[in-house]
Amino acid sequence: MNNKFFKRIIIGISIIVPILVAVLLLMPNKISFFGINPKILPHFNALINSLTAVLLIVSFIMIKLKNIRLHKIFMMTSFVLGSIFLVSYIIYHSSVESTSYKGDYEFIYFTTLTSHILLSIVVVPFVLFAFYFSLTNQLNKHKKIVKYTFPIWLYVSISGVIVYLMISPYY
Repeated sequence: MNNKFFKRIIIGISIIVPILVAVLLLMPNKISFFGINPKILPHFNALINSLTAVLLIVSFIMIKLKNIRLHKIFMMTSFVLGSIFLVSYIIYHSSVESTSYKGDYEFIYFTTLTSHILLSIVVVPFVLFAFYFSLTNQLNKHKKIVKYTFPIWLYVSISGVIVYLMISPYY
């Protein structure tokens, strides 16, 4: 297996994931998932985003302290949490109608939501390539890409919590 194969896989996933999410969000008929109460999922997702943000910051500190072992552990945990978030997000939005924001800060809410959504799409290939470069010991490429990946991923995690806090009174 060579770099081209994994590059195609990463690009494919980076295209398929946002399309899948958009299709599931826009489905006219909502679906049920094994008796899961989807109303708890936004709270769960906010918790995951909060934990991811904390782990990203701690992981950043660990790499600055040259503690590579802990850096890897925290980054792998962040990646797993991000994957769990994605599944939970898809389950929620494919089974429940979207909630409308009714607060006084519409501009702030929609600006934050829009930037969160757009950057969550952008960050997927960055995260996947960063992990691929790390796992294949291509550390120079890893270091170059994480300069962009880290701040975007951190912003997406934090802005997800902000969006949740702003809309949660209207669930």
